[in-house]
Amino acid sequence: MYGYEQSVNTGMGQPMGGAPMGGGYPEPSPAYPEPSPPSLADAVRAFTTGAMMAEDFQAVFATSKVYCPRGENPGFLALHDTQQPVIPMFTSLKELRRYAGKESKYFVITGAEVLDLLPTGYGFVLDIEGQHRMVFDAKAVEQMVDFTMRRMYG
Repeated sequence: MYGYEQSVNTGMGQPMGGAPMGGGYPEPSPAYPEPSPPSLADAVRAFTTGAMMAEDFQAVFATSKVYCPRGENPGFLALHDTQQPVIPMFTSLKELRRYAGKESKYFVITGAEVLDLLPTGYGFVLDIEGQHRMVFDAKAVEQMVDFTMRRMYG
């Protein structure tokens, strides 16, 4: 365990540096809870209105659940009646159902997995029927992948 020395006889951890067990550091105040990260829908609204920077949006997107309609075969469903092929994706099941209907099939992955699995040359559209629809063409997707790689690997 990080920050603890293991006792050979009991297996119980002892704090390093002589700090008393259970003491030494104050507990976080419940009056000031940690802020929760914005949901993907909140990040979409903030980004489309200019209240969030692209880097912050990408960080939220990478860790968020994304709902994707699916057909009979595994994989993304693409729209080809656009300038470039795009894949519809949604920030919530409610948004997906608005677009594809109540009984539609879908799968859920993270934004990071989207960037990893999206075919080359494809873009995606978030919440196509939503008030804050976002379209990312293939070039924007490449930039998102590059940004993520630089962030992860330096």
